[in-house]
Formats: sequence, C-alpha cells, structure tokens
Amino acid sequence: MKRSIPVSVILSIVTCGIYGIYWMIMLNNELNRLSNHPKDMGGGLVFLLSIVTCGLYALFWYYKMGKQCDELRAMRGEMSDNSGVIFLLVGLLGLGIINYCLMQHNINKTLEQPPEF
Repeated sequence: MKRSIPVSVILSIVTCGIYGIYWMIMLNNELNRLSNHPKDMGGGLVFLLSIVTCGLYALFWYYKMGKQCDELRAMRGEMSDNSGVIFLLVGLLGLGIINYCLMQHNINKTLEQPPEF
C-alpha cells in the first residue's frame, strides 16, 4: 500500500512508536509480497523476534529488507546498490526509522511503476 512517508514518521512520533510497530509489520509483509518472497517470515513474528533478541534480530531484518529493496530496484530496471549493508549501518546507529522511510520509498516507487519482467 502506498503511504505518505512524512505522515508515517509523524504518526510514529505522536503515538510514541505504536504506529512505528504497525508500519514495520506492514513494510515486512509488503516487501515480501512485492519482491516475490510471500512465504518469508511475517511481520508479526519479525517484531516478536526483535523484542525477544533485544533488537539483534531487527539488525538482521534491516539487512534482509535492504536486499529485498535491491531486488525491487532490479525488477524496475534500476541500478541496485548494496542496500543491505547501508540499512544495517543505519540500524546500528539507532536510526531505524530512516530504514523504514527508505523501504516505504521503494514500495511507493514500485507501486507507481510496476516491475519489468
């Protein structure tokens, strides 16, 4: 689903992170669907594992979602960089919301311009 990035960031701040949790779950599910990984782990389980592992799983998830964003770019015929490493570094700096914005940007672009096959 196409979402406004500024509105999502503001909602995440105003709701003290509750919308951010919802956004994370939906980003996971949408990226899995758009990048042809529908059987990958669902967003709810990703969130639960991130809590149980005190955020370590979230770092792996950032890397994995970066790779899926690269796949979306490649399907659109764009150059794909090594987003997995970039997302991991941004996550290590504690700026995960930037990763959410980048993921949403990729989803929005994919929905505007369907992938080439």
